Parts: sequence; C-alpha cells; structure tokens
Amino acid sequence: MGFATEFNSVCKFKSQRELDDLMEYGKGKMVKSGFRIYPTGQKVIAYTPDNKAVAIVHISASVAEINFQGKEITSVEMDLVRPLTEEESAVQTALAYEMFFRDHQG
Repeated sequence: MGFATEFNSVCKFKSQRELDDLMEYGKGKMVKSGFRIYPTGQKVIAYTPDNKAVAIVHISASVAEINFQGKEITSVEMDLVRPLTEEESAVQTALAYEMFFRDHQG
C-alpha cells in the first residue's frame, strides 16, 4: 500500500468547516482519508475545498493511524500564521493550478 505524500506547499481542506475553524480560532485540525505525510514543523499554503489559496499555516502535528472502523486516516494539526492578501491569493492559486491541480478553471 504505502504512503501518499502531499506537496510541501499544499494543505488542501476538503471540509469548509475545518477551514472556517482555523480562520476563526487560529488553530485547526484537518482529517484526511488514507495515510499521508505532511511536513510537520514547516509553513505551507492552505487551500479551500475549491482550490483557492487563503492562508499560510504552520503544521504542528501529523498523525497517520487506523481508526476504530479500520480505516486509514491522517490527522493534521496546524496554526494560522496569517491570511493571504487578495493579490497573494491570486498568484498562489494560479501557481497551484499549474503545479498541483492541473488545468486552471478560471
């Protein structure tokens, strides 16, 4: 099976609720399916579920485990460093589409 790795510059939220909690409280947790590796101790760009760059976050913990239902999950804890400006967001979003998300949809 193995691990699926994430790019060091990408932390994409699948849940808007998890992202909203991070932006409101300055700390947050994201749960992903499967075993993944996140760059603990590094700063990365956080993206909305629709692939828009919104913030710089510091990954404080990443734990891959098999839960009680027997599913592989990875929990990622992070701290908000700062939201991106509109200009920074536009540039990071465009770059991410080219590098990670494939074709730009905008």
